Amino acid sequence: MSGPRWNPEHNPDHDRRSRLLGRDILRLGTTGLRARPTRAVLSALGIAIGIAAMIAVVGISSSSQAKLQAQLAALGTNLLTVEPGKNLFGEAATLPANTVGKVGLIDGVEQAGSAAALDGVLVYRSSLIDRASSGGLWTAAVSEGLLDVVGGRLATGDWLNRATGSYPAVVLGSKAAERLGITTVGSMVQLGDQYVTVVGILDPLDLAPELDTTAMIGETVAAERFGYDGEPTTVYERSTDERVEAVRELLPRTVNPAAPEEVEVSRPSDALAAKQAADQAFTGLLLGLGSVALLVGGIGVANTMVISVLERRREIGLRRALGATRGHIRSQFLTEALLLSALGGVAGAGLGTAVTSVVAAMNDWPTAVPPEVLLAGVGATLVIGAIAGLYPAIRAARTPPTSALSG
Repeated sequence: MSGPRWNPEHNPDHDRRSRLLGRDILRLGTTGLRARPTRAVLSALGIAIGIAAMIAVVGISSSSQAKLQAQLAALGTNLLTVEPGKNLFGEAATLPANTVGKVGLIDGVEQAGSAAALDGVLVYRSSLIDRASSGGLWTAAVSEGLLDVVGGRLATGDWLNRATGSYPAVVLGSKAAERLGITTVGSMVQLGDQYVTVVGILDPLDLAPELDTTAMIGETVAAERFGYDGEPTTVYERSTDERVEAVRELLPRTVNPAAPEEVEVSRPSDALAAKQAADQAFTGLLLGLGSVALLVGGIGVANTMVISVLERRREIGLRRALGATRGHIRSQFLTEALLLSALGGVAGAGLGTAVTSVVAAMNDWPTAVPPEVLLAGVGATLVIGAIAGLYPAIRAARTPPTSALSG
């Protein structure tokens, strides 16, 4: 009478003797990849595209934000602007003529300057230009300290001083000079019906973009020749960083104690921050698209592993007949799926970083790809690889040796 048939799956001694070393599992896991390199590359490419898209989106957003932070650090976030609002009847209010002096008395205010739009004083290149074609340019009477307050820089020429501010001299904003075709100082332009000499041209002003389309003249000549009444339309002030919010609260009551609600105070740097917030919302949308691409790549890995199991049934049967356990087969195919995903993840991380670097260089941004994003990207591919390879690995391990060899 024959004894019980020996079953290696339930023999503890056999299990202890049959443990695979890490290097053996790695070698077995690369067998399918080395045997079918084209299929492996195409499957990894799906993962790589998804990871590259996600890393590039985060990297580009981070680079843009780094540029904004550097820009704000250079320009400062302590600039506030004061403008007239509306009264109780919905009519436009005005700022008192001594507004700049009042603002300068507030504790913490370091600098203050003003600009006053001159109604009806349009800007033309010459008297030959059609009066209806002013190009959206306007004229403003400005204080001598305005340039320093808004952090402006001159592209060429000089800023208005006590001498030039008393004579028909003008400083053009960057867009005003561009639209008028002025590139050098000494040229003549027409303000209303009077010719003035260009003494300076400004670089673009990030925190005061409204001045880019402005022709700026001194307050003295504005009063003498253009009817300026001394009431500013915008007052710019800079305070110490720790006093910004306190000054912001005091400005309306200081400028117009009788009707502080008619004074509007804004912070130009908030507009840049709002723009960044809008960019972040768009970034979230792109991340969603990248996640879809990553999911499609994971499905591609699962499809590849299922086909690999079907094609390698004889190999599975032979290994099982030679003593390989279900755990061995499971580890082999799961390792293969992880390696395939890791290959795509590393390639995608490199591709996403390269795309970020190119876009950052084209826009003159610092390249900023957070290391944790790279680690998270590769980690996500491994998780997807494990999920995608789990079912094929279990299916391969459950394949009976006899049916696998006969098939």
